[in-house]
Formats: sequence, C-alpha cells, structure tokens
Amino acid sequence: MAARKKWYSQGLRFSCTGCGYCCSGRPGYVYVNDEEIAQISQYLGLETAEFLSRFTRETHRERSLNERPNGDCVFLDPISRSCRIYPLRPRQCRTFPFWNSNLRRPRDWEDVCRTCPGCGKGPVFSYETIEELRRVIDL
Repeated sequence: MAARKKWYSQGLRFSCTGCGYCCSGRPGYVYVNDEEIAQISQYLGLETAEFLSRFTRETHRERSLNERPNGDCVFLDPISRSCRIYPLRPRQCRTFPFWNSNLRRPRDWEDVCRTCPGCGKGPVFSYETIEELRRVIDL
C-alpha cells in the first residue's frame, strides 16, 4: 500500500523576519539537550553549572530555557528583539515553524501563519527539507 501524501507534500513557504514572535508571548518551553547546554555555556563563557542555574529549569520532559515574566525567552534582547545566542540557538528554535504540532493539519499551519509574519512567505521549503527539520525534535 502506498504511503499517503502529507498535505504539505508540495512544500511550504517560510522566511524568518526576525520579529521575535517565536521567542516571546505565551509561556512555554524551549528544550535544551546536554550538547546544546555545553555549547551555549561555552559561548557565554560560563561553567555549565552556572549556566544551568541562571538560565534553565527542569521540566517534566527535560531542561528548558527560562523565560521572563512577560513570556519572552531569557535570551531575547528586550530592545533589539534579537536572540543573544543566535549562532547556537537550540534545535527547537532552529526548526521553527516546522514542528509536528504545526504540521498535523493545514489548520495548524494556518494558526501559526496568523501570528508569524514569515509563515507562508519567502522561499518554498521542500517536503524533504520539512521532513528533515520536523524529525529534529518532537514538538
């Protein structure tokens, strides 16, 4: 039996505008694994233990970056709205908006596109590229 084509089999358009939407707003989790923790700690010139205590919290699933009271990621600069660890941002950030939760149905993608100005615009990401990104982290 042939595999059923996914609704995004023709690809999806996305171009990051640098607006910070995906780094702010409603509370949530930005999961970080051991490799990301080590890389970000080194990038910031901190011992791993200090990085963990200052910038992360334990969740039901794994470690997550802290957020400010307004929901912004702790690494989102409040003035420039840019990421202070962009070169080493976690896999969750690198793969947005191509998460399972945003790709289940066209309606889920449309929900993201209502708030993310880069969603539905820019170059087409091929089905193969989307699948590769989607498999990086299960969200």
